[in-house]
Amino acid sequence: MDFNRITLLFHTLKFLKGKQIYYRLFYFVRNRFFPPNRYKPLDKATKGLVWQGEEIYFNNSLFEEKAFTFLNIPHEFGQELDWNYNKYGKLWTYNLNYFDFLNQKTIEKEKAIGLIWDYIKAGNGLKDGIEPYTISLRGINWIKFLSRNRIKEHEIDKILYRHYQILCSNLEYHLLGNHLLENGFSLFFGAYYFQCDHLYKKGKEILMEELKEQILDDGAHFELSPMYHQILLHRLLDCIKLAQLNPWKEDGLLTFLKEKAERMLSWLESMTYDNGDIPMVNDAAFNIAPSTKEIKEFAMSLHLEWGKAVLGASGYRKFNKCGFEVVMDVGNVGPDYQPGHAHSDTLGFEIYLNGLPFIVDTGTSTYEKNELRQKERETSAHNTVTVGKKDQTKVWGGFRVAQRAKIIHLEEGGFWVKASHNGYAPTIHQREFKLADATVEIIDALENQKENAKAHYHFHPNVHNVLLKGNHIQFPDQGLEMRIDGAIGIEKVQCEIATGFNMRQKAWALTASFENSLKTTIQKMPK
Repeated sequence: MDFNRITLLFHTLKFLKGKQIYYRLFYFVRNRFFPPNRYKPLDKATKGLVWQGEEIYFNNSLFEEKAFTFLNIPHEFGQELDWNYNKYGKLWTYNLNYFDFLNQKTIEKEKAIGLIWDYIKAGNGLKDGIEPYTISLRGINWIKFLSRNRIKEHEIDKILYRHYQILCSNLEYHLLGNHLLENGFSLFFGAYYFQCDHLYKKGKEILMEELKEQILDDGAHFELSPMYHQILLHRLLDCIKLAQLNPWKEDGLLTFLKEKAERMLSWLESMTYDNGDIPMVNDAAFNIAPSTKEIKEFAMSLHLEWGKAVLGASGYRKFNKCGFEVVMDVGNVGPDYQPGHAHSDTLGFEIYLNGLPFIVDTGTSTYEKNELRQKERETSAHNTVTVGKKDQTKVWGGFRVAQRAKIIHLEEGGFWVKASHNGYAPTIHQREFKLADATVEIIDALENQKENAKAHYHFHPNVHNVLLKGNHIQFPDQGLEMRIDGAIGIEKVQCEIATGFNMRQKAWALTASFENSLKTTIQKMPK
């Protein structure tokens, strides 16, 4: 018996909600022994929806009739398009089945309709395409495309309606988190499109319950990934636009959706760097979600209003001063019952200077359950401290988390914040951030220290000149210098930074070994 495996599973499963366990068992038994195979037919023509004006289009992913690029991997199908094609991993296949390409600016109407009919022809042979998350995203994309182009095809609507019934029978209560919220957004679209009270009732129930829980007091989405925050905010804005253009229900839901959107906009405003980038913390990658600029322009067209959030509940803090932008993570892994997109990065940070990245998170380049995915989630891939060979938080299995670091002390004021976590118990790691006029100070202290520790610093690939002399490091291209006091030794090594899914670039990193305390000072070089 593998007791380590049992311990790992125990510390993973103990955080699950009862609802998740119940639905995992329910769906397993039902789908194996009593699979639903009867669906109510669509017996009336749909009236169609108004969908016009400002919106966010997706990046181009369809280039020729059967040539697609997803996650920076191109593929051209031959005579027959295989909707189950899985050579590049499950996420690539999912993207093929989402149909985001229907809502890219360059799409040709007739080509798009042809792809919908080809998909319908695949019918019962579809695999990943009939999973609830995939149905949710595809349903919204089909409805937006059909409505924008005023296409009324009863046969297409019948299949779409059937897919919504499959979704209703398989709502992702076993996962919760962003998956269930996406189910709710899609049911909202389906309800309006089919004028269906049943879909509306279930969609409203999910949206009310999940948005109350998933949007934190400072406006962050509770999975704490700026990328997923952008994705879900885009979807929320689409729902607001849908309800504004197609008045139907007067029950206060639209007002509720607007209030949540404005809070999410405020958080995004506070977290976005001056150059428009978002921090690459937890699962996040460039060129997947709409940009903050696109989201703000869309939100303004919907007459929403927002300011800057005071960062709190999300655990993130951001300092802006003298050209420095410093983002710090002084919060817990979250949410407890669905931390699939979390990394082991407590007390990590990023620094931008004059709108350019300097010290950065190594990012996310894959969702495949492999060695690279594991490495990108581990503590040493982030700008924080490792003790011995441990991780602060035990990440495993691609999207699993067992034992978690917890913040046990936090105090802050002005341009400083100090926090401690117990991820290395009995050793306690405390880190303090201070931002003065032209200086960033990071002070690390370890209590009950029994093993050597290392502080990690990962630099953006454009930081080419890293001149190491003892405990003094110069960055002449950036006009910065760095001093690491208390280090036993400092090593300059090569690392890789994710610049997108399936894209990694060589960069420099430093590791500073120390025993009990370390002080890192980053400041502008005297002119």
